[in-house]
Amino acid sequence: LNAQDIYATFDVKADQEAQLGFSTSGIVKEIFFDIGDKVKKGDILAVLDNKDLEALRENARVALRYAKKDYDRQKQVKKYINPAQLDQFARAYETAKAQLSYQEALLDKTILKAPFDGTIVSKGIEVGDVVTGQLGSHAFGIHSLDNMKLVLKFDSKYYNSVKVGDRFVYRLDGSNQEYNGTISKIYPAIDITSRTIGAEVEVEGLASGLFGTGTIKAGQ
Repeated sequence: LNAQDIYATFDVKADQEAQLGFSTSGIVKEIFFDIGDKVKKGDILAVLDNKDLEALRENARVALRYAKKDYDRQKQVKKYINPAQLDQFARAYETAKAQLSYQEALLDKTILKAPFDGTIVSKGIEVGDVVTGQLGSHAFGIHSLDNMKLVLKFDSKYYNSVKVGDRFVYRLDGSNQEYNGTISKIYPAIDITSRTIGAEVEVEGLASGLFGTGTIKAGQ
């Protein structure tokens, strides 16, 4: 290696990756996608049994409807009633609105949606499973496989030498085939554990999880 050839390791990753899970407890009622399926942002991936919550939401809707009618009726005759009485109906109306919002939020937690366009790469639930809603519980893994990148790591002492636009020559592990790419991003912070700097190279046609080594042609 000469002074301008900088050794780097890399992992192939999707531009967007997410591990999805429910944030509430319940029993899995329906699953709409499987591993390998493409999804769009907002697609419903799975639903927990939420009959009880749907009933509570409907009760809250009815309560809000009656609270609004009562408040509107009191506003029409506010010249003839105690202002404190009108305030009481106003507070009841606001409380009913808040209760409906709360019930809708609880119901939303039983519906798992795709956060971006991508492909399902893993699935950790089946219909009938009990989920706990704990942090780290896995329902789906989703990657945006249409946009892949190499995530590089190189010695931090070369931080000022590597620039966006530098060429990266690399091989995948177990292969002698040589590829070329271009540095598209350099991470601003040093990994204090490994004393390395991160960088990215945009690529196409590689599977997430592959890895390898290469040389950054700094300033060449």
